[in-house]
Amino acid sequence: MPIPPPGASEAPAAAAPPRNSDPVLVGGMSRRTQILRLLLRYRHSGVFSGLNLDPTVQAEVPADGNPEQFVRDLEALGPTFVKLGQMLSTRPDLVPPEFASALERMQEQVAPIPVERVREIFEEEIGVSVSKAFSSFEEQPLGCASLAQVHRATLRDGREVAVKVQKPEVAAQVRSDLDVLRSFANAADRLTGLGRKVRFADWLNEFAKTLIAELNYEAEAENLVRFGQHLAPFPELWVPQPVWDFTGRRVLTMELARGVRVDAIPPVRRTEQDMAPLASALIRGYLDQIFVHGEIHADPHPGNLRVTDDCRLAIFDLGMVAHVPPRLRERLLKLLFAAVDGRGEEVADETIALSTRLEDYDEERYLREVGQMIARYAAHDTTTEGQVVLELVRIATATGLRTPPELSLLGKTLLNLETVCRMLAPELDIRQVVERHLQSVMRARLRKSLSAANLASEAMEVQTLLRESPRRLSDILSLLAENRMQMKVTGLEESHLMENLQKIANRVAAGIVTAALILASSQMMRIDTPFKLWGYPAIALVLFLLAVFLGLGIVASAVLFDRRARAREERGHR
Repeated sequence: MPIPPPGASEAPAAAAPPRNSDPVLVGGMSRRTQILRLLLRYRHSGVFSGLNLDPTVQAEVPADGNPEQFVRDLEALGPTFVKLGQMLSTRPDLVPPEFASALERMQEQVAPIPVERVREIFEEEIGVSVSKAFSSFEEQPLGCASLAQVHRATLRDGREVAVKVQKPEVAAQVRSDLDVLRSFANAADRLTGLGRKVRFADWLNEFAKTLIAELNYEAEAENLVRFGQHLAPFPELWVPQPVWDFTGRRVLTMELARGVRVDAIPPVRRTEQDMAPLASALIRGYLDQIFVHGEIHADPHPGNLRVTDDCRLAIFDLGMVAHVPPRLRERLLKLLFAAVDGRGEEVADETIALSTRLEDYDEERYLREVGQMIARYAAHDTTTEGQVVLELVRIATATGLRTPPELSLLGKTLLNLETVCRMLAPELDIRQVVERHLQSVMRARLRKSLSAANLASEAMEVQTLLRESPRRLSDILSLLAENRMQMKVTGLEESHLMENLQKIANRVAAGIVTAALILASSQMMRIDTPFKLWGYPAIALVLFLLAVFLGLGIVASAVLFDRRARAREERGHR
C-alpha cells in the first residue's frame, strides 16, 4: 500500500462516482447481474469479446465503453475488480493497448473507514489494545485503498511504524466475486473461441490464488523478510521489516518507509544526488529475485517505492508475489537472454517449449512474426525488454499458442521496473544493465550447477540409472520376445493429423467403391435381362449412374476442401 512522503497531503481522496450516463452499478441489482453488465458493456471494445452469455441482458446494455470509463466501472465494482484490472494490464493478449494503458494508471482512491473500526479490527486480530501496543496512533490514515488502509504509529520503544489494517468484510466479498467470475470463465471457455485459446478459468484460478494470498498479511510479512534477505547484497535497496508481535492475518505492522515517491523527486535533489545507482540496483536486484530466487513481485510501480533520506530505495507492498518453479525459471532466463541478444529463432523455440500448442496453432506465422519483432527490437534502442515479452505473449495468443501466466507477469514486472528507472535516471542505459546482469546470473547458475552438492546429486542419478538399466533392458527384451511391446502416442486423437487421415481414408474407400461399381456395371452390361432402361440392362445402368454420382462427389469434395484449406492458410499468413 503506498505511503505518502513527509510533507505530502495525507487526506484520503474520496471515491469518485462513475461519470457516465449508463453506470454499471444500479441500486438493487444482484452482484451477478452487475458483473455481467460490465462484461457485456465492453464486448465490442476488444475487452471480453465474444462473451455473449445472456441474450436477455445483452439487449439492455449498450457496448459504448471507453478505456477511462472501463477503469471507473472496475473501481465502482470494488476491490476484486480493482485487482482484476491490475492483472488485466499484464495481458496484452486479452485487452487492447489503450485499455492496458488506462489500467496501468488505475489508482485505488476510496473513502476511509472510521478509525474506531480500525482499532476494533486491530484488537480482534492481535489481542492487544491499540493504546497498549503503541505510544501514539494517528487517526488520519496515511493511505486508503480498496483492501486496507494504513495508519502511522509509534511503538513503545520509539520506532515509527506503518499499521496496515484490512477492511471489514473484504475477504468475504472477494471470495463471493471470485465464485461469480469462475462461473462466467467456465462458460466462456466452453462457448467462445477466445476462451478455448486462453483458458479463462485457468487464468482466473491463478489470479484467485494471488488475490487470496494478498489478503493474508502474515504471508506478506514473510515476503518482506524474504525479499530483505535476498536484496541484502544491494545496499542501495531497503525492504522495511515487519513487527511480528503486532502482525496477523488482517493486520500488518512494519517499519515506516519515510521518503519521496520516485515520481515526485524534486529537481533540486536530482542535481545533488545521482539516482542512477538506485535504478541500476533495482533492476539487478529484481532480476536476481526472479531468476535466482524464483519470485516475481508483479507490482513494483512508483507508489510502492520511496527514495529515503539516507539515499536508499525503499521497497514495500509485497502482497502480490508469484513463485516460479526452477525449470520454468531456467527457460524464462534463456528466453530473456536470447531476446536481449537479438536471437529471434531461439526466443521462438524457448517460448514454444514452455507453452501449449492449440488446435489452430500456426507455427510458420508465429516464427515469422517473432523473428521480425526481435529484429526490430535489436535495431531500435527505444524498445524495452518488458515490451518485447508482452508483445511475445500477444503474438503467441494470436497464432494459437497458450503461454504460461508467469511470462506475462515477467513482462509486466520488467515494464514497471523500466518505468521506475526512467523516472529515477532517464540517462541510464537499461538494456545494457539488463544484458550485463543476465550474463552474471548465467555464470552464477553455471557455477552453482558445478557445485559439490549438484555434482553429487548428478552422480547419484547416474548411479541409479546404471543400477536399474539391466532390469529395464531385460523387461523390454521380454516384451519384444512375447510380441507385447506397445507404443502409445498421446494427443493425436485431437490433432489435425488424425482428422486429415480420416478424410483421406474416407476418400480412398469411396474411390474403391466407385471403381467396384463401374467394374460391376460393365460386367453386367453383357448379361441380357428382361428389365431394360434406354436399351441397357436396368441393374447395370443403375450401378453405373451411382458410380458416376459418387465419382463426381469425390472430385467436388476434393476441390472445395482444398480451396478452403488454401484460403485459411493465406488468411493465416496475412
